[in-house]
Amino acid sequence: MSVSKTVTLPGGAKIPSVGCGTWTVWEAPPGAVCEAVKAAIAEGYRHIDCAWAYANEHEVGEGIEAKIKDGTVARGDLFVTTKLWDTAHRRGAVTEQLKKALVNLKLDYLDLYLIHWPTSLKEGDENFPQDENGKHIFAFHDLLDTWKGMEDAVDAGLAKNIGISNFNSQQVQRVIDGARIKPCNIQIEVNPFFSNVKLIDFCRERGLTVTAYAPFGNPNRPWKKSDDPLLFEQPILKEIAAAKGKTPAQVCLRFLLQRGLAIVPKSVTPSRIKENFQLFDFELSEAEMKQLFSLNRDFRVYEQDITIDHPEYPFKIPF
Repeated sequence: MSVSKTVTLPGGAKIPSVGCGTWTVWEAPPGAVCEAVKAAIAEGYRHIDCAWAYANEHEVGEGIEAKIKDGTVARGDLFVTTKLWDTAHRRGAVTEQLKKALVNLKLDYLDLYLIHWPTSLKEGDENFPQDENGKHIFAFHDLLDTWKGMEDAVDAGLAKNIGISNFNSQQVQRVIDGARIKPCNIQIEVNPFFSNVKLIDFCRERGLTVTAYAPFGNPNRPWKKSDDPLLFEQPILKEIAAAKGKTPAQVCLRFLLQRGLAIVPKSVTPSRIKENFQLFDFELSEAEMKQLFSLNRDFRVYEQDITIDHPEYPFKIPF
């Protein structure tokens, strides 16, 4: 089962199928993300995935700028994605935040701009606004109004492509039905413990490409419970990895690539950044793919509990 090194968007643009994820908020010291981006670009990555809420777009921008200045890449060689945060869902705020993001990233335009979550939080300088009781303060914006702001970003030349992230099937359909410019990509959690088949099929049937985040189920997450399953300890995964002469992480990533997904594994460790890119010199058989699909437990890691009471909370329906 060969795989493509790119995923083609409906408009013809190509996303490099292996991207460098940059969400390392709780574990990365200052400067680490910049160095990780530089290492990734030097290794051959041409897809960089970031977000306003990660609070490190400035480091991503510094890393990109350094590799452009040293001649490793030109801007046109890179596919850069960032995401609109929940506090900027008002139509006019969409481009306001994007302009700030572009300053952070030291770029004139984005290749892809995504709505990070369908839920809205109170607009302002705090990414996670709370009241005096520590409860997060919601805002209530029509998703279609927010989407019009995304379309404004395309019209203004600030984003070449627009899409969504963490939306459920009903929300996806609502945006499609009301869109002037259809979403071209959805970024969602996918890994062997959470195959997310129904939502992937639903989106593909409607012309959206799919990017998988948390391809390893984020094993180092601070909120991990003592009885949570450990993906890399699964015998099936370890056996396939040993047979291929690869790591369990590489097998997980290859599994997603063979499903036709783009992937954005994250690391600030140079050796792992290199490892996560070495995925095109082996294949998984149909039988091995079935074995990996059998690991599915519908086990979601990113539940965004802070917005569970919001009317647009996406995970109240099966997919």
